[in-house]
Amino acid sequence: MSHFAKVENGIVTQVLVAEQDFINTGAMGHGWIQTSYNTHGGVHNEGGTPLRKNYAGVGYTYDNDRDAFIPPQPFPSWILNEDTCYGKHQFQEIMMIRCILGTNQPLLGCL
Repeated sequence: MSHFAKVENGIVTQVLVAEQDFINTGAMGHGWIQTSYNTHGGVHNEGGTPLRKNYAGVGYTYDNDRDAFIPPQPFPSWILNEDTCYGKHQFQEIMMIRCILGTNQPLLGCL
């Protein structure tokens, strides 16, 4: 059994567990894309080959160019990490740069 995400207009509307052969029959319609329960942030939890960066969830975006499922952006200021296809707050980026340059604020420390 595998996990599949129903993608309509680039948005995941449903996720189910089914056999590939059943999906191929078209009985559930078209637009089903396989997703891996064990893939998060571009890494397979069990050391296997990651599939589409992240396990799909309802409301996720499927980006055909990246071949990736991307979670909803929690805040407009968040930016996409291309390696993981997860959003990251710009504050994290600023603190990482400060940490690398050795200019981090004493009370904040390095992330």
